[in-house]
Amino acid sequence: MHARHTAMSVKERPQEARARATAPFRDTPRDQSALLIIDMISTLEFPEADKMLPAIRSAALAIAKLRAAADRQRIPVIYINDNFGEWHSERFRLVERALQNARAVDIVSALAPRDGDYFIIKPQFSGFYATNLPVLLPKLGVDRLVLTGMAADVCVLFTAADAHMRDYRLWIPSDAVCAMSSARKRWSLQTAHASMGAETRPTSKLTLSKWRKN
Repeated sequence: MHARHTAMSVKERPQEARARATAPFRDTPRDQSALLIIDMISTLEFPEADKMLPAIRSAALAIAKLRAAADRQRIPVIYINDNFGEWHSERFRLVERALQNARAVDIVSALAPRDGDYFIIKPQFSGFYATNLPVLLPKLGVDRLVLTGMAADVCVLFTAADAHMRDYRLWIPSDAVCAMSSARKRWSLQTAHASMGAETRPTSKLTLSKWRKN
């Protein structure tokens, strides 16, 4: 009952909704940043979920603060999410499904996408693979990406590698990503920093506005 009520409230918040997510027809000059939220709309129905839950909740708090900062600075927020094998699925169905799981309801309620957010469904690890992200970002004039979500050593890292090959500057805040273990998270962040030039300082050490000015 609680999950169903929450699902309806996520969809029916006109007073909190931003303008509809649109993009220019043509590419625009690259001088904008974007916040990517990867795989946080999840039912958490995977073997490692219980072990990861504290880390997921901690990352969700940092992501929510980043999203609020992005809103203040008029930075686009882009959700990139697995389709859980449901090729017919779409944003609201994925959100409602995740809200049915007691473990996920607090996380998804806090981070549910709004009308003004972009939502991209991906079939594989990278947010760039077989999605419209490579088309959307140039239209929004994006040249810098803040990567958040899970898992740091899989989908976040694969997305970072594809972004790096396309010349995007990267910030992967260490407190806004999570992995199955602290060792795997540390390895992935070290790899992104050493091989892709990614900034990895946490949000407690670096703000969105300061990173954009670097």
